[in-house]
Amino acid sequence: MHKQNESSAFSDIKAEDGSCLEHHFLIAMPQLQDPHFQGSVTYLWKHDKNGALGVVINRPSKLPITGLMEEMKIAVSDNIVQKLSDKKVMAGGPVEKNKGFILHDAGTEWEYTLPINDMISLSMSRDILQDIASGGGPARYIAALGCAGWDAGQLEQEISDNVWLTVPANPDLLFSENHKNMAEAAAAILGVNLSQLSTLSGHS
Repeated sequence: MHKQNESSAFSDIKAEDGSCLEHHFLIAMPQLQDPHFQGSVTYLWKHDKNGALGVVINRPSKLPITGLMEEMKIAVSDNIVQKLSDKKVMAGGPVEKNKGFILHDAGTEWEYTLPINDMISLSMSRDILQDIASGGGPARYIAALGCAGWDAGQLEQEISDNVWLTVPANPDLLFSENHKNMAEAAAAILGVNLSQLSTLSGHS
């Protein structure tokens, strides 16, 4: 059953200053040295007066999605084992590292699906992985273990401290497999060159 009452808490809530960064990318600035976020792009699915939640989308772990399914005792159809073995699970962030988060194209809902907008949804239940393992499931998706979280006002402060660049999310870039260059591509949406910023970091 789709838990509409729970998903409503994740949407349509604006920060007190009127800004809302749901469905935005957070691009780590070159001076950010936190090992969890250095060079990262994070997709924010929640941002309100109580804080923010997101998933790092460009840091593949060593775990293939088939390995995750094996750990969860989900059988993978023989005809798609190779296809899935090439797809890595993302290191989604330092919060709830053992919890799975699947970002995917909107349109289908599973047992625990949070619609973010008319393009992207987030699912956190076993049944979506079962559908993927059988050759179904969403056409485009990212599987991650862990997420990123900020307390009330924390993200706003970090943005004002120039820790992050923010840019409206692009679904094609969100589901891109080019993880190595994702930060540069996301910054380019703003016309920003991250490599130039790295040479300027520490100067104002």
